Amino acid sequence: MTLRTFRLFIHDLPAISLTLLFGFAHPAWGQDPESWSFHGQATTVTQGHGAFSSPYAGDNSLESRKETRNSFTATLFLGRRLWEGAELYVNPELIAGQGVSQVLGLAGAPNGEIFRVDSPELKIALSRVFLRQGWDLSEGTEPVAADQNQLAGSRTRRRFVMTAGKLALGDIFDANVYTHDPRTQFLNWALMDTSAWDYPADTRGYSWGLALELYWDDWALRAGSFMVPTRANGMSFDSQVSRAHGDVIEVEHDHEIGGRAGHVRVLGYANHAQMGRYRQALETSPGPPDVTQSDQPGRVKYGWGLSADQAVTEDLGVFVRAGWNDGRTETWAFTEVDRTLAAGLSLAGSRWSRAQDRLGVALAINGLAPDHRDYLAAGGLGFMLGDGRLNAGQEWLVETYYALSLGRFLTATLDAQRIWNPGYNRDRGPVDLYSLRLHAQF
Repeated sequence: MTLRTFRLFIHDLPAISLTLLFGFAHPAWGQDPESWSFHGQATTVTQGHGAFSSPYAGDNSLESRKETRNSFTATLFLGRRLWEGAELYVNPELIAGQGVSQVLGLAGAPNGEIFRVDSPELKIALSRVFLRQGWDLSEGTEPVAADQNQLAGSRTRRRFVMTAGKLALGDIFDANVYTHDPRTQFLNWALMDTSAWDYPADTRGYSWGLALELYWDDWALRAGSFMVPTRANGMSFDSQVSRAHGDVIEVEHDHEIGGRAGHVRVLGYANHAQMGRYRQALETSPGPPDVTQSDQPGRVKYGWGLSADQAVTEDLGVFVRAGWNDGRTETWAFTEVDRTLAAGLSLAGSRWSRAQDRLGVALAINGLAPDHRDYLAAGGLGFMLGDGRLNAGQEWLVETYYALSLGRFLTATLDAQRIWNPGYNRDRGPVDLYSLRLHAQF
């Protein structure tokens, strides 16, 4: 957080607090709804890897020598019911630590708690501040449990919801029951989200915008438009929203197979920004290409994503993710993946009398489009990748974790990842990464 942003946050904090304290609460979505929501979490991840084979390296390579890094986040999830159907949420957050190699050299970055936060000093940020307004469209209600950024109460199965403010797009889109939260599930970026979706976000993964959702029994339709950064993976947003924004639309269907719940979500997206193109950079640069020198306003990057999950038994669930983007225009916000396929399973520990524990195993395969591949092979740099040259291959990874419940509020997780062809380079790796994650929440 910059000093100016911190001052703005402190300046706005009294107004936010007064709204939370003195907002008028009215019954909404059922009887006796919760008027306040107060939750919190703290997560620390210690992650490292040993030395691995690397005949050469570039400016954006994963460090080939032994390396260990730590990350820490602590978040308050504050919520207040304002008027009928309206809820305000504010999430101040503390952030500290580093990812391995400053989160460079891997398409599937190994720690979803770190988004290019490259300083170990503790920082304060206002990660989310948004208003959610819902309108019932039918009779009859279903219960809503108290949770982070969710007030307890009830809602109808047919409803319309509007969300406006600052949030992470994964709060609304691309959900998955078994792999969406790096604080409690898989850590790798290629598993927690559909990695070919270059979703609008600043360096820390948040954006300002508007999302609309229509729920109709077993179906849901979502659409949103959000601000994009002024440069790839930057912290400042482009204020020219008419020409610089990211749009997303998603369709979800909920179903049962053998009495077990499942969900299928398909999304499409288009980002509009002053982006460069890999092929143009290759054709115009006399030396190593620089995609930022080919940027032009009004460029569009588009793609699609799939997220599906299915309960198989009371304890076992499986999931799959897949995604694709055009791969011609530079990666702008998330990670340098143009094609992805991931699948895995999650198993509760009931069979060994540890029902609150969780075991997860997953595989992901990430790939590049031809233009993107040729750019990196010619010595070009993205904001995450660049070995100086490239013996191109798909990046494969396997992740497994065991989450050990230590009571109602605390979980300790051991996590192991093996990544082949790190940064899509057959000449480097494989690399093994090990993590210890401690997570507390209330």
